Amino acid sequence: MSASTPPATPDLARAAWAAVEPIHASVYFAPETAPAFQSIGLESLPWTYFPSRAAPLGPVGAETVAATFYNFNPELIRTVIPEAWSVAAPQAVLGTRLAIADKVLRRILGKERLDSPELREAADLARTAAEAAARHPHARPLFAGHAGLPWPEEPHLVLWHAATLIREFRGDGHIALLLEADLGPVEALASQAATGAYSAEVLRWGRGWSEEDWNAAVTRLADRGLVTVEEAGDPTVTEEGRRLRDDLEARTDALSLPAFAPLGADGCRRLRELAAPISADIRAKGTLPPVRK
Repeated sequence: MSASTPPATPDLARAAWAAVEPIHASVYFAPETAPAFQSIGLESLPWTYFPSRAAPLGPVGAETVAATFYNFNPELIRTVIPEAWSVAAPQAVLGTRLAIADKVLRRILGKERLDSPELREAADLARTAAEAAARHPHARPLFAGHAGLPWPEEPHLVLWHAATLIREFRGDGHIALLLEADLGPVEALASQAATGAYSAEVLRWGRGWSEEDWNAAVTRLADRGLVTVEEAGDPTVTEEGRRLRDDLEARTDALSLPAFAPLGADGCRRLRELAAPISADIRAKGTLPPVRK
């Protein structure tokens, strides 16, 4: 980035991240996922999700996975980890995940887009951001595990791997801020659901928390003035709660800036421009699970 190029901003960093996020996340829920993991002995969710995302850390225990994933119930994780490593070693899981990414993107993009200069440009921009992030691994354990993996060679897989690194870099920063805000795993989910953007039931069920766990977290949030609860209703965010959520997101964006600084403002915009249509196609083809109301 030259001295005359406008710098990346938190808003632009967020826009670039949002554009590439579905490119990575598709590997957990695509139709290709379950058959591929079944071929190495792993059954469907959650047996595919937890080992797939945790494999860069090596054959770690459930406590480490719970710590780095943050908002999943450790009891749910223990139903899979560490037993999954006796079925499929982390290296086998990683190889399968990359093969899934290859199949998914080939199906969605088609040969013409796979071979396009636009895809190569998107891959180059995303890799620049991911490699910049890799110079700042401190206190980002899940990101650091992924950053230690070798880079694939084909542009669509470079883009996927870079999207993975960008996602985990931002996610680890977000967890640090949740801890600072004294929002535990269930409180973090419930406060997010209270904004109305996500389904409380989907968030609770998908992360393995009981109604009792959820209601206790909502009570703690209400005691802090962050949500209100109508009788037999879902929590609703208060003004104070909205300010907290907005501040968390803004500070998460700011923490992600080291990744996007080399791109500058123009590079962030260009990455978003190139990646957004790919992510739109991923969503349109039902590759991601519904989480919004």
